[in-house]
Amino acid sequence: MTSLARPRDGRMIGGVCAALARRFGMSASTMRVIFLVSCLLPGPQFLLYLALWLLLPNEKTHREAWGTMAAPHPYFGMGGPRLCP
Repeated sequence: MTSLARPRDGRMIGGVCAALARRFGMSASTMRVIFLVSCLLPGPQFLLYLALWLLLPNEKTHREAWGTMAAPHPYFGMGGPRLCP
């Protein structure tokens, strides 16, 4: 199982169903169908979706995960030191 975070790809609205599907090893389509069927039953499903949308963090991209290290250094750049001016 992976951590519970809303993915940047595969979203339809807020990414909650996609996040839950990844967490439990299901397809996002299956999770969406389960959610839609559950909305036919009485209960706070829509409010739970909104709460998860607000509370679940976005999935970090590689640039966010590395922070400032993803930006090239002004002297060294991304390929090492410049030998020729």
